[in-house]
Amino acid sequence: MDKITAIQSFVEVARCGSFTKAAANLELSRLQVTRHVQDIEQWLSLRLFHRTTRKVSLTNQGEEALSYCKQILSTVLDLQSRAHSHNNELVGTIRVAAPIGIGQNMLFDAIEEFVAIHPNTQFQLVLSDRLSQLVDERIDIALRYTHQPDEQLIARKLMFINTVMCASPDYLAGKSNLTTPQDLLQHNCLLHSGSSTWHILGENSDEKITVKGNLNANDMSVLRKAAIRGMGVANLPYHLAQEDLETKQLVKVLPNYATPGNHLWAVYLSRNYQQNLVRAFIDFLAQRWQQQIL
Repeated sequence: MDKITAIQSFVEVARCGSFTKAAANLELSRLQVTRHVQDIEQWLSLRLFHRTTRKVSLTNQGEEALSYCKQILSTVLDLQSRAHSHNNELVGTIRVAAPIGIGQNMLFDAIEEFVAIHPNTQFQLVLSDRLSQLVDERIDIALRYTHQPDEQLIARKLMFINTVMCASPDYLAGKSNLTTPQDLLQHNCLLHSGSSTWHILGENSDEKITVKGNLNANDMSVLRKAAIRGMGVANLPYHLAQEDLETKQLVKVLPNYATPGNHLWAVYLSRNYQQNLVRAFIDFLAQRWQQQIL
């Protein structure tokens, strides 16, 4: 029996509460995971789980065994990381969650460069504009675009991202003038994740405008495409709209006003066996992006 693999299966079943989910996460068959758990039970002469057709839960002995098995995995993975670090070599897999627009552009480019430098690293990307749950989704690093991340998480500020209100020339042709924030009330505004309040700053003004529109999406890249196609006014991260502004597919609206941007943070949990790799990748991102204000 490969005890380390069997222990990994046991720990993942305990985390998921399901043999099927654990098998999918480990990229194994359900039968393989079941046999791994049975091997551990036989090895320890313990019953680790209560099993029903609807639920899998740890026995009292399983709870105790889980604590030791987590320590074993942490020690093994830490040993592996330290062994490679003696040769200045990083190894392992990082599971990264990020907003879709950042993941498809800036993050992808950074990962491509990082893997070229450290070929024994692997990445699993979870791209979504909702906030990923670090524990439930087994996320090592989450990139979050926010003013202040959750205080319970370890966080590092990576860069500042400005936003820009923009629309296509075709949309603006023949439309009513856009000279003040209040004029937005007469326009079709493209909304992100149900947020209809836009905070708009002028030289001597600070307003919050409740806008309306016929498209609401949780993906900024969809709103970018809609703006290019002439569907309305969008408030986009500058890095997403920059090329379109340069090629005149989009133009700034209300150029004498601005919408406040936010910082991009890397947030993560404290996991000893991943610290070397996680910190190395976050350091890499910070160094790569620290001079950028987009």
